[in-house]
Amino acid sequence: MEEMEAGLYEPTGRLPSEAEIGDRFGVSRVTVRLALDKLVQEGAVVRKQGKGSYAAGRQVRHGLDTLRSFHESLKLQGLQATMQLLDKRVVVLPEEVRQRFAPAVKGLLLQRLHLVDGEPVALGESYLPYKLHTYDWSEVERRPAYSLLQDKMGEGPTRADIAIRAQAADERMATALKIPVGEALLVMRRTSYFGSGACCDHSHFYVRPERYEFVLSSTFR
Repeated sequence: MEEMEAGLYEPTGRLPSEAEIGDRFGVSRVTVRLALDKLVQEGAVVRKQGKGSYAAGRQVRHGLDTLRSFHESLKLQGLQATMQLLDKRVVVLPEEVRQRFAPAVKGLLLQRLHLVDGEPVALGESYLPYKLHTYDWSEVERRPAYSLLQDKMGEGPTRADIAIRAQAADERMATALKIPVGEALLVMRRTSYFGSGACCDHSHFYVRPERYEFVLSSTFR
């Protein structure tokens, strides 16, 4: 446990085999397996079928009771959070998205990889107002969508509708997030609105669940 916390097994996080651990500490494989089982239950170790055991990264939390950008949520936790811009282009909005942005027909599509300590935790896809297409690549890569909206549109979102579901990773998601195809992901769909009620952001975040959890504080009424 101390070696995992010290980052000894980074960057991949892969632990030695059960046999190697047993030889090192002079214990049986049964003892090693029981110890790993306990660490899995505690969330310190993740088993990947056919690949072995891995040290789990630091758990990241995203509060749903406060409206803030995905990237800002990571930064506020004191994490080394960065974004990698994968795509930035003007597109004809898909029908479902077009209904939200009506009467606009075109918008800006951003695809960005969110990383913590250089490791991908989420793939984000955002449709934003066409007016934001004038931002250059480097600025879009380092600034969250809400910040871009505030500067270009003169106001930021005042509310958002958020839904969370599970989905298996397809090949594109798996490649970006460095996980096997078919592995379970958390998907956060977020639609944000200006005070006028106009839609200003429609995003999906495909999140690795072993590193991330959504939390909500509520009171009894």
